[in-house]
Amino acid sequence: MDMEALMAQASALQDKVTAAQEQLASMHVKGIAEEGAVIIDMTGKYDLAGIKIREDVMSRGAAGVEALISAAYNDAKAKADDLIDRVMGEATAGMPMPK
Repeated sequence: MDMEALMAQASALQDKVTAAQEQLASMHVKGIAEEGAVIIDMTGKYDLAGIKIREDVMSRGAAGVEALISAAYNDAKAKADDLIDRVMGEATAGMPMPK
């Protein structure tokens, strides 16, 4: 493979990855703890878009609220990780990697 073709492939891959990153920034996942007691809305770039906490959760005290927020965050992050893997995999699919 000549250097010009390799540079063209690298440029095409960079364009696809940039487009995928822009797509991820506009996509959202929801992390849910305890059947909706806490819901975290996160973009595909891990940006926090919102938190909803049911009113009755506040009676659990700080430690209880913290635990639910942590659980909802972990759920959202796992979903975002899966989303990123899928979107970036689609962006790079079929691109030959140099040996």
